[in-house]
Amino acid sequence: MTFSDAEKALIKALLSKAAGHENALGGEALERLFLSFPQTKTYFSHFNLSKGSADVQNHGGKVLSALVDAGKHLDDLNGALSKLSDLHAYNLRVDPGNFKLLSHSIQVTLAAHLGAEFDAPSQAALDKFLAVVSNVLTSKYR
Repeated sequence: MTFSDAEKALIKALLSKAAGHENALGGEALERLFLSFPQTKTYFSHFNLSKGSADVQNHGGKVLSALVDAGKHLDDLNGALSKLSDLHAYNLRVDPGNFKLLSHSIQVTLAAHLGAEFDAPSQAALDKFLAVVSNVLTSKYR
């Protein structure tokens, strides 16, 4: 799937606003995921999952940092996410459905923080981006 120039600009603009706040925003998105979809906690039994924990903040930061980095490679997401795809498919074996749930939690978190900057066109572009990222991360499951 390709992105239009307008979508690329919107995705990069949103991700640039998240850059520098990866741990806080990513941690909040994970907390939101765990509260809304408690079954997703099963992959993190070794983490302290309490609100604001260093484990959740650090992992959320890794997730959001990977997305910010992927946003710099919109024309080659397969290449940019190849190592993460391998990790999730072969080592972690995360349920592919969880990527959609996390994508939703990320969007809600960004919407809560960005307010009017997270308008309908921006949300649609980010939704498309996260769907493509999810597809790439689960592509090696098949």
